[in-house]
Amino acid sequence: MEIQKLIQQIEKKKSMLCVGLDVDLEKIPKHLLDHEDPIFEFNKAIIEATQEFCVAFKPNTAFYEAQGLKGWAALKKTIDYLNTFYPEQFTIADAKRGDIGNTSSMYAKAFFKNLNFDSVTVAPYMGRDSVEPFLSFNDKHTILLGLTSNQGSEDFQFLKSEDEFLFENVLKKSQTWENSQQLMYVIGATKADHLKSIRSILPNSFLLIPGVGAQGGSLKEVCKNGMNSSYGLLINSSRGIIYASNQNDFAEKAKLKAKALQKEMALFIN
Repeated sequence: MEIQKLIQQIEKKKSMLCVGLDVDLEKIPKHLLDHEDPIFEFNKAIIEATQEFCVAFKPNTAFYEAQGLKGWAALKKTIDYLNTFYPEQFTIADAKRGDIGNTSSMYAKAFFKNLNFDSVTVAPYMGRDSVEPFLSFNDKHTILLGLTSNQGSEDFQFLKSEDEFLFENVLKKSQTWENSQQLMYVIGATKADHLKSIRSILPNSFLLIPGVGAQGGSLKEVCKNGMNSSYGLLINSSRGIIYASNQNDFAEKAKLKAKALQKEMALFIN
């Protein structure tokens, strides 16, 4: 997807919401387990209920891979459903891949060509040649792990060299890579106090912001410190939306949660 199309959807819907499809069979409504493909049935209902209030969907591939072949088939059906019926939605494979160059090329083909996602999350630890294969695909986007919201992020990301943190060095270095204009970055909402300095390094890049909602991140602080002239944010909510109810009304409750978040975001979108 061209980035301008994403920006147009943000303006049209007054939303920067990304709905995370992290499907745990132990948490979905029990009546769905009678279906041949309960994961896809759950996703389909959530997509139908929330698509008017969001601009992106983000399946976390671990939840599908954990179910073996059936899970991978459900992921394929989900992305095919989105691309067929809601092609305006930006799609993210939250896979956190990253390996030596030829392996990264295979990962990129898997998510960009075979599954036809618009983007994939990638770990930067192995450096330039592990990321550039993802960046070689036109109108596809690589979302680099920048500053994450988990507690263990402080183990490495906040190591300091001279007067900058390691995560800042990673952000700066990545901007020198080939086709770096196709990079986006994961920045945790619980680290919103760093967003101003991050924006000075990445003034034009889109940031994927997990951690608003269940993890306690502040939507107001994220928007205040992270938005740029092109909005520049995709704000993810997973559990707070998709598990708003585990009863027959799960889709309607998810819709209400998505609508409430969209209304909050609309206050920050001109």
